[in-house]
Amino acid sequence: MEIVYSLVNFLLLALLIWLFGRKMIKRIFEGRRERINAELDEAEEIEKTLSARESEEPAASQPEAVPEEDESGLDALRAKYESEKARLASAQEAALADIRREKMIALRDEAINSLCRRCGEMLAAEPYYSRLRGMEPLFVEKILENLKLTPGDMCYLMRHDVLYVTLTSAYPLPDELVEKIGEKATEMLHAVGGKPSYWVKVDPALIGGLRLRIGDTVYDCTVFNRLYHLDRDLKRRPLGADIDADGIIADLRSGIKEALPRVDVFQLGRVLSISDGICWLDGLADIMYGEVIEFECGERGMILDIEPERIGCVVFGKYEHIESGSRVRRVGRMASVPVGDVLLGRVVDPLGSPIDGKGRFWTDERRPIEYKAPGIPDRRSVSVPLHTGIKAIDALVPIGRGQRELIIGDRQTGKSALAVDAIINQKGKGVACIYVAIGQKDAYVAELRSKLEKYGAMEYTTIISAAASSSATMQYIAPFAGAAMSEYFMYSGRDCLIVYDDLSKHAVAYRELSLLLHRPSGREAYPGDVFYLHSRLLERAARLSPEAGGGSVTALPLIETQAGDISAYIPTNVISITDGQIFLETELFNEGQRPAVNVGLSVSRVGSSAQTKLMKQVSSRLRMDLAQYRELASFAQFGSDLDDSTRRVLDSGARMMAALRQRRYDPLPDWKQALLIFAVSEGFASSVPVEEMEKFETALYEYFEKERGDIAQTLATGKRMDRAFAGELKKALKEFTEGM
Repeated sequence: MEIVYSLVNFLLLALLIWLFGRKMIKRIFEGRRERINAELDEAEEIEKTLSARESEEPAASQPEAVPEEDESGLDALRAKYESEKARLASAQEAALADIRREKMIALRDEAINSLCRRCGEMLAAEPYYSRLRGMEPLFVEKILENLKLTPGDMCYLMRHDVLYVTLTSAYPLPDELVEKIGEKATEMLHAVGGKPSYWVKVDPALIGGLRLRIGDTVYDCTVFNRLYHLDRDLKRRPLGADIDADGIIADLRSGIKEALPRVDVFQLGRVLSISDGICWLDGLADIMYGEVIEFECGERGMILDIEPERIGCVVFGKYEHIESGSRVRRVGRMASVPVGDVLLGRVVDPLGSPIDGKGRFWTDERRPIEYKAPGIPDRRSVSVPLHTGIKAIDALVPIGRGQRELIIGDRQTGKSALAVDAIINQKGKGVACIYVAIGQKDAYVAELRSKLEKYGAMEYTTIISAAASSSATMQYIAPFAGAAMSEYFMYSGRDCLIVYDDLSKHAVAYRELSLLLHRPSGREAYPGDVFYLHSRLLERAARLSPEAGGGSVTALPLIETQAGDISAYIPTNVISITDGQIFLETELFNEGQRPAVNVGLSVSRVGSSAQTKLMKQVSSRLRMDLAQYRELASFAQFGSDLDDSTRRVLDSGARMMAALRQRRYDPLPDWKQALLIFAVSEGFASSVPVEEMEKFETALYEYFEKERGDIAQTLATGKRMDRAFAGELKKALKEFTEGM
């Protein structure tokens, strides 16, 4: 077979690519070149205008100096022009490279399809026909070497005495070969107390070679099967840096040389019924839960239910063209997704395929979507902060690397905003981020991508989108795909932050699949294992010991409540799994408190271990003071006569609540948060009206950055303040308040 492939490879590829490829690429890029030239001409016109303006001189009799304002304006215009020109050139170059790569990939795939089709036609004729017929004894020997009974076949023989054995070839086989296979099969079945029902068939579609099926297991040594694998393997090969016609031909040549003849062993099943994305199968007795299968139409699915008489699976793609009675093939691997740094900056679907229009990416590394969580010996305690840049979070409910912190609240209370701000704050800190959007609108995902790009966070972030319009299957596997991608960084010794937005929709998607799979329902129609669903997902977030890699995955799951009811089924489940929760209250949100963190119901079970010593010191009494303020404020609304101590507590609490307010997409470094909390808690803002706390905060940061940089640098170290430094800081704060 290797000789045959070598004979036909260059003839067809050279004909397709050299004669038609260059003309096709030229036509593709013609329109884009015209637009580029027009834009460059426009840029030249702007440059000529600027040059003419610079060369203008006043009259010789009255020489006048160019005003300083005009010079600065001219410099600003020139700088803007140069910047826009460079940006435009870079964008055009990147767009042309992407288009060229995509067109070359399409051309290569078309050439591969034509190559395989032409190979099939040539191999069915002389002189290849005689060579293939002469190799039939070799095919028989290879099949007999691999022949064995599977556990599924033995279980079938325990209930039935007869096991079907079918031999199929492209042409009628000699009697001695047919008898040789029949004798071997009979001997093997008699050894376990069974007997064969032997069938011999001829199928010219196989082109050459033969195929033996015993029970569900198929031993395939046909030309049709080799062309099928050749087609798939060549299309999966990444294009090299030199993506021209010569590079494609060289790549295909090396791929064909690697495609050696072999005997493929796989199992076949049969579709019993298909509806609502759920397919029931017969056969495949040895298949495992979570394994991938492939249908005749090319779609793939994953096993989610195994019963004694049938197997239930979910279909990844469209299921409308899957017919009852069609064959289904066991792929031989568990469901997995591509992982690696190549996914950073991309938007992908739950299967890892790009959906952002930036073209394909190639990576040889994959991880199963279902993977065992790290054991206790492989973990270590959470002690390194993961700063979110949000004052109310870092001071009251700190999050550490490797922690699982739940963000919970009603709809439209700012849950996603907290997670996005936490991602933006990881810029420059070496933390990879993954955002899993489950059941969200496509418009929201597009807006999220735009915001992350605007603030420079998309370059270290991957967005996994299972939109509201996608199937329940895709929404079900989305968070597991995100967990697999995050584990790549963790086991590589790096830190990763993953956001699940949100697990309420994930539970609903799993409930839908479970009901379609005829599983018994329990509370609120959820299946009994819905707790295990989220526990095995969130337990994969951890901080590993140095011996296990030393990386970490920090999980921020989101849960949506109804009317603030955190005692519902799914919220209580996830609360019991995570290491704390951040509860966002609708009443606080409507009052204008952003973020609307309820101090009483929010908790971090890691506590101050996930804080710097400075933040731990300045916020030690913050939670208690705010809780006292909330309690007094609820009682004070019923009476007007308040004593001085109560009024002081209310005024101080109101200022602290105002100080904790924060705008979106504006995360703060830890030292600024500590400085503000220290200033307010020590009474340096007692004379500032509540509505002017934002101005006070801005002026405070500017003063310490410009006037007292030495104190700012010391605060940035995060070390605990001693008595001398605390006195110096208070002195500086006093000077600041007196100068306002």
